[in-house]
Amino acid sequence: MPLLQVRNCPEKIYKKLAEEAKREHRTIAQQTVATLETILGLNEAIIAANKARRKLLSERVRAMEIPKAVREVDDVKWIREDRNR
Repeated sequence: MPLLQVRNCPEKIYKKLAEEAKREHRTIAQQTVATLETILGLNEAIIAANKARRKLLSERVRAMEIPKAVREVDDVKWIREDRNR
């Protein structure tokens, strides 16, 4: 993966990146990449790919046949039994 080094970064930009990174639970480097992806419009392609992947997965799950024994399980009964332990 290529390395990007930025020299003489204005303090205002660095502080803003640091604040965003902290808020998003990222490192400053990760936040810089995420910000650049947003500005350059690259994250839209990533979002579209993730949506397509989730849609496909959702369709596969809906197409799965659930065994009769599983469908007849009484979830509420199990939860109550667990709570009463």
